[in-house]
Amino acid sequence: MRIFLTSLLLAASTAVTAVSVTALPFYDDKTGRLWPLVALTGVLWVLFALAILSLRRVPLRAAVTLVLVGSVAIGGAAMAGPPNTSTDSARYAWDGIVQNAGVSPYEYAPADDALEHLRPDWLFPAPVAAADGELACEGSRIMKSAEPGSGETICTAINRATVPTIYPPAAEIFFAGVRLVTGPEPEYWPMQLAGLAMSLGITVILLRALQNCGRDPRWAALWGWSPLAATEGVTNSHIDILAGLLVLVATLLVSNGHRWRGGIALGAAISVKLIPVIAAPALLRRQPVKVIFASIAAFALLYVPYILASGIGVLGYLPGYLREEGYSSGERFVLLSLIFPGPAALVLAVLLIGVTGALVWWKTDPADPWVGQLVMIGATLLIVSPRYPWYALLLVPIIAMTGRWEWLAVPVALTVRLLIPSTDLARLAIALAIVLIVWMSFRRAGPGSGGRLAAWLRHPFRAKAELPSD
Repeated sequence: MRIFLTSLLLAASTAVTAVSVTALPFYDDKTGRLWPLVALTGVLWVLFALAILSLRRVPLRAAVTLVLVGSVAIGGAAMAGPPNTSTDSARYAWDGIVQNAGVSPYEYAPADDALEHLRPDWLFPAPVAAADGELACEGSRIMKSAEPGSGETICTAINRATVPTIYPPAAEIFFAGVRLVTGPEPEYWPMQLAGLAMSLGITVILLRALQNCGRDPRWAALWGWSPLAATEGVTNSHIDILAGLLVLVATLLVSNGHRWRGGIALGAAISVKLIPVIAAPALLRRQPVKVIFASIAAFALLYVPYILASGIGVLGYLPGYLREEGYSSGERFVLLSLIFPGPAALVLAVLLIGVTGALVWWKTDPADPWVGQLVMIGATLLIVSPRYPWYALLLVPIIAMTGRWEWLAVPVALTVRLLIPSTDLARLAIALAIVLIVWMSFRRAGPGSGGRLAAWLRHPFRAKAELPSD
């Protein structure tokens, strides 16, 4: 009965995922159709929670099969339509296309007329004349821009088409690899398929790692069935999923004593997207020099060919992006800015992340760094409070390794922030996530409030991962 019920919930999640991708676009919403997408996203998270609860009583062998089958089904459904809440994968495609033509992605902006001969029609559809004679751009996710030199109107699916890419070299190598296989003409499915392959790879690694650590492999479902992995890792194909995979591998390697190889994986993760640097403190408790040296060497080596091609241009649009997103002014820290507005929020955020990193480094068990990793990554996301839930693709595999399901409140809060543009609601969602995490942390510490606090202070990052009881 439990197997049947869990299968039914997974089938429902698969169907709702497909509907949310194909029928309810986030862009071009002019008739209030955004709210059905918000509602269906809520339904997906509810179905996910019910499926996890149902999985507890499924026999282990059947549970492992369900985890794998559910991951394939939900991830496959996420490929049913094009990206629906982000246009980032259009930039991924373009960066891959220009590299395979022998051009550095840091050299030119997509709108630059020097690259006009490389533009595929699906990324750069021709503008059409509107009734008033002005040129207009038609189609979902298509934006109007202008060539920097000539000023001529162009239509493109690429966001920020007038500035160079923001992505570090490991991401760029991955983009080029995908487009080397498929060529420039296929639209969004190549990156979606790559995202699905990485998502399934993470599920398989989690199943094996949990079993090797003596933990319940059912926890792998926290990743494999997660709405975040499906929608942001597959549908929207965010490169953060590659960073999450590499951080998972790095943590596994270091915890098993392979510090050189773990450092290389960490350096590669950082060169996918710089934010994985926050995974370092939990990996530096024992023989940190090996991890640090290997990660710096891997990071630098990946940058060499791009520095030779573009020099300082390898920074791309990163400085401008940080200003645009409000991190340099402190406006983007929604919870901190409530009390410390302006640049003071940035100073406090840096201080809090630094203190968290120091505590994680000091208290983490080098043979079992998972909860330290969880606290470091999760706390950083709560402090920084990005508008983009796909940043939490770095966190969810670590949640699965620890079994601390309450930290899923972080990607839920970030999803709320993306879909409903309300600062007050974002503050409430993040505050509720913090309350849930703190409450569950004390509950896990043991009976008696004094004993719980003392135990937490002694061993704040020791993993304790049992499936929740009835």
